[in-house]
Amino acid sequence: MSENKSDSKSPATAEENSVVERNSALETDHGRTHIDDVVVAKIAGMAAREVSGVHALGGGAARALGALRDMAGSRVDVRQGVSVEVGETQAAADVAIVAEYGVAIHELAEAIRRNIINAIERMTGLEVTEVNVTVHDVHLELDDDNEEPAEEEVKEIEPAEVSADHEPRVK
Repeated sequence: MSENKSDSKSPATAEENSVVERNSALETDHGRTHIDDVVVAKIAGMAAREVSGVHALGGGAARALGALRDMAGSRVDVRQGVSVEVGETQAAADVAIVAEYGVAIHELAEAIRRNIINAIERMTGLEVTEVNVTVHDVHLELDDDNEEPAEEEVKEIEPAEVSADHEPRVK
């Protein structure tokens, strides 16, 4: 019986040790490493864009602002459509995307989630607690003909962007 008890504790102990080991890179005898939110947001944005089937990041208003930024000759904001929370040892991310038509959205979301988790954990040593993916639209090839969003479309989507601070956690 005592063997069963120690066996049941072994996986939890191994998991705890890996978290402690991973985060020991952030706090050592020689000092502490703090990683800003903007760093994690850029990593998450780049990781999401790497996944096949992602057309763009951000909701309608964010993409409209991005189009204006592109016309002005500014660099692409890789944080567009990404918000993160970064603690001492953990991070969480919310990503808003436009999917390519024909892609299995549930599989796309899982691939985005995996890629973001792997990239953040590998590059920062932070443990990723969650990655929420919101699909705002599906890109159709027909949409390429009309690159400027209609004003009504932007107005309908803007309230969702404004309420991004509200974090509903429902099933």
